[in-house]
Amino acid sequence: MPVRPADPVRVARWGLFVLTFVNLFNYLDRFVVSSLVESLKRSELHLSDVQLGALATGFIVVYMLTSPIFGALGDRRGRPRLIAAGVAVWSLATALGGLARGFVTLFVARSTVGVGEAAYGTVSPAMLADYFPIERRGRVFAIFSAAIPIGSAAGYVLGGLVDHLFGWRAAFFVAGLPGLLLAYLTSRLYDPPRGGQDGAAAASAGTGHGAHPAFGRSIRLAYAGLLRNVPYVLTVLGYAAYTFALGALAFWTPAFLERERGLARTDATIQFGAIVVATGFVGTFAGGWLGDRLLRRFRESYLWVSGLSTLAAVPFAWLAFTARARPVYTAAIVVAEVLVFMSTGPVNSALVNLVAPDRRATAVALSILAIHLLGDVPSPPLIGAVSDASSLGHAMLILPFAFAAGGLIWTYAAFRGERHQNFSPS
Repeated sequence: MPVRPADPVRVARWGLFVLTFVNLFNYLDRFVVSSLVESLKRSELHLSDVQLGALATGFIVVYMLTSPIFGALGDRRGRPRLIAAGVAVWSLATALGGLARGFVTLFVARSTVGVGEAAYGTVSPAMLADYFPIERRGRVFAIFSAAIPIGSAAGYVLGGLVDHLFGWRAAFFVAGLPGLLLAYLTSRLYDPPRGGQDGAAAASAGTGHGAHPAFGRSIRLAYAGLLRNVPYVLTVLGYAAYTFALGALAFWTPAFLERERGLARTDATIQFGAIVVATGFVGTFAGGWLGDRLLRRFRESYLWVSGLSTLAAVPFAWLAFTARARPVYTAAIVVAEVLVFMSTGPVNSALVNLVAPDRRATAVALSILAIHLLGDVPSPPLIGAVSDASSLGHAMLILPFAFAAGGLIWTYAAFRGERHQNFSPS
């Protein structure tokens, strides 16, 4: 077990800072390609909309398939170096995208990003849960999740500007290489005891070292237990519907604004990036604060906030893709994004709180596999296929229905959880 630091509060805050900053680059690297869609389409690579959508899908497929491996390792091995290795891999893979000579080489580079992000995405939430007590996790995951819109927007803005000034290849180089410094910082983080913030019994049961059966059997038992955990399964299913909509929204909206609403390319990427930053910051912190605040009165406050805010976003999302007047669709995008981002902190808090401390990385890994397999693996190419068959404007109207499905499942899970007060994590 790691030696307890002299100032655990400062160590926890430093860990949150580093992991949040890494999360920002995680999403910057992931979405820089979204700002390059129209340039790649018109480049010497001559990519179709289906191929462009497949770039997102290739990354997600590798990400979700390797996540269970890293999730199992993250519950049993030292976490900082595991995360650091992942950060280094995805950073190099992003930079290598700038050397692509065709669809296949670009597809391989973007897919390899998923290997690195799987190590980070599965293990970091478990570490954060072990840094902070349960009553602070809504706000902690709100800070961590705030990097999602900020990093995504940075990908749009940085990619759009560098593409405009130096070309699309330079955008991949600029986005990827700084991550190597973050890999070093991550490798130096303190690895807190598993379950150390969940009480003495949980801490002793969740050390994560030497307390498990044979590795393969341990993995099977862990995943079988998660599939019997009905609150966890419902939360993940709602997350999958939400991710279906959010993944396609993030990938295609800049192209939608340029192609369907006539904005210039730099205006489309920068405008959407600015909206994502502002709405993500406001929505994420509002959701995290509200989830922690309501936890005093509602056991399932994190799911209530996630479900009801996502349902409230549905009519505004519909208006965003149907209104023609720029002030109207811009305002609708802003309101919809605020409401959608309110769920990011609470739903991740709900996921880690629904399972035992020594199964959190495994639980996050299974959720990653499920939400992407059912969510943003099919959604970008599906939107691209509908766009090729009709128009991007028609294709984007699928997304409000997906948000509605996610919101309804989360709301039902919250209602069900309030009625089953005796549930204990497994």
